[in-house]
Amino acid sequence: MGKPPLSAYQETLGMIYFARMLDKIRLNAKGELAEDFRANLGAGFDERCVDYLRVSYPELQQQTLQGGSDEDLLRWCFENGRQLSEGDLLIWNQFLSKRGWNDEVSEILTRRKKESGLEARDEIQTMIEYFEYDEGRKS
Repeated sequence: MGKPPLSAYQETLGMIYFARMLDKIRLNAKGELAEDFRANLGAGFDERCVDYLRVSYPELQQQTLQGGSDEDLLRWCFENGRQLSEGDLLIWNQFLSKRGWNDEVSEILTRRKKESGLEARDEIQTMIEYFEYDEGRKS
């Protein structure tokens, strides 16, 4: 069956989502990642995140599997991609926390809520909020 990854809200050095992406890499390597996450490894929000950091997903995946804390791995991204300022972190966090709310991802969010039986949950207005409900951290 497998496990869902960490919450997208979990911060690493002030950056949301990064810990979730690393958790998916680690869980997948151990054969513990829930099957419905496997097809999108390195795509979707993972792809947005590595693009923002200007590192390649395969290189980050390799670094992650070699070990190190989430903080060490984000520092590696800063050294091998680009260093994020406080403003860059604010832009990323605000961008990601609002995906699905009145944008091109809204249709996907609506479809996913329906597929999960959550269509009546009006409080779920963004993708990362959907993750919280769909993965059982909120009810």
